Amino acid sequence: MTADVASSFSASGWGMNLTHHATEGASAVLALIASLLCLEQIVYRRKKGGLPGPTWTIPVIGKFADSLRPSLEKYQEGWNSGALSVASVFHIFIVIASSTDYSRKILNSPTYAEPCLVASAKKVLSPDNWVFLNGKQHVDYRKGLNSLFTSRALGIYLQIQESIYRKHFAEWLSDTNKEAKPSMMALRNLNMETSLRVFCGNYIPEHGAKEISDHYWLITMALELVNFPFAFPGTKVYKAIQARKMAMRWFEHTAAESKKRMAAGEEVTCLTDAWVRAMVDARENRENEDLQDDQRKVLLRDFSDREIGMVLLSFLFASQDAMSSGLTYLFQHLADHPDVLRKLREEQYALRGNDVDAPLTIDLVEKMEYTRAVVRESLRLKPPVIMVPYKTTKAFPINKDYTVPKGAMVIPSFWNSLHDPEAYPSPDEFKPERWLEGAGSPAQSHAKNYLVFGSGPHNCIGKEYAVQHLMAVIGTASILMNWTHDVTELSEKVMVIATIYPKDGARLAFSRRSPPAVGATPQEAAA
Repeated sequence: MTADVASSFSASGWGMNLTHHATEGASAVLALIASLLCLEQIVYRRKKGGLPGPTWTIPVIGKFADSLRPSLEKYQEGWNSGALSVASVFHIFIVIASSTDYSRKILNSPTYAEPCLVASAKKVLSPDNWVFLNGKQHVDYRKGLNSLFTSRALGIYLQIQESIYRKHFAEWLSDTNKEAKPSMMALRNLNMETSLRVFCGNYIPEHGAKEISDHYWLITMALELVNFPFAFPGTKVYKAIQARKMAMRWFEHTAAESKKRMAAGEEVTCLTDAWVRAMVDARENRENEDLQDDQRKVLLRDFSDREIGMVLLSFLFASQDAMSSGLTYLFQHLADHPDVLRKLREEQYALRGNDVDAPLTIDLVEKMEYTRAVVRESLRLKPPVIMVPYKTTKAFPINKDYTVPKGAMVIPSFWNSLHDPEAYPSPDEFKPERWLEGAGSPAQSHAKNYLVFGSGPHNCIGKEYAVQHLMAVIGTASILMNWTHDVTELSEKVMVIATIYPKDGARLAFSRRSPPAVGATPQEAAA
């Protein structure tokens, strides 16, 4: 009995010992977690300094919950809180610039900050993509690509573009359902086919182009400002990486086939051909009016199929979502302002001599002053890209009172610059005439505010192509079609993805427009 009791007490003591040690271990873990959470707040407060923003950050995730449902209104709250403000998401410290001066300073400070686009961008677009280059390597790359956007090159692309516009317009008009319906995806599809054919010509077959178009939306959805950061199977980032790999196979195929044709001296039919021809001409010292001496030096080396494919991917990334957004709002704005559409039509009929079948030329597009003003104003009122994230490569003294820490995300935003009443009186109104008021007008004298295409070494290399594309689409549409907008309570609400769109998808109805009567004036034809 005595032995049993002793044994019982011994086992009980051992159990109590284990419980005691477990309690001590749990307490130590909890103390460590509490210390780390306190440290997180201390680090955040130290980085924040005196800038506007949350006094404390939500442990670990920060503003991740807000980022799952991004809205223009929430972004505006931050922009309007100060010229610089802060936030934190998954331990990424973020400084947001909302003034023109600070946004331009970030965009023009390559020694302090480099584009990171969004946290998932390098995974999705590949870390070796040229868009992430900085310094001399980036400058040299751009020199070699500038020849792809000369007036002569744009004239070649225009022939491809117009045939695609007319094809899509005919499809819309043949739809037996004449009711207004969301048109965002129809405009996206027009833009996607245009981009692929301008960049790649006919090197990508129909089924390949459809495969890219069908899967590219996965890339769009993975490039939201904040996304789940890991590429686990099933996540948006994982799906986007698979879509990129598929697209790259077609783009590398395009590069290889173009090299064969250009080596044989065949005609340039697309942007890839123009680039490969420039390389051949530079190496063999041939005449090429689009090449300057510094460009020839850059193009002497042989760019691999992968390098060319990466550039094509970056061009699609830069053009697809931004121009789809731009087109969507352009059609919506004109439907909502029939007086502006009528003036645009007058210009189109006058320049085309009332011939709705007259082919577009670069000379014709360059004469479209009012159409250009309409495009500029639509892009100002609803800029496709409202911010572009950068990452600091070292401590960035953005002003005398505040230094952005190394490794922080620093984001120039453009909305406030483009809606500044000093530069654009009545900034929320659609007024294309503001761009035709002469050099002394507010819009023209505040050129620094027009940040639609960015600024600095990473400004949009294809901005002239983008504007020409929007002008050409809307110019041709205006003489072939009528369209109306079914305005809903969501029409002016903004959906924020990689770019912005109307929350109702832009509900438009299209109908065929009769050609003008023989001898009609442009004003009569536009009525």
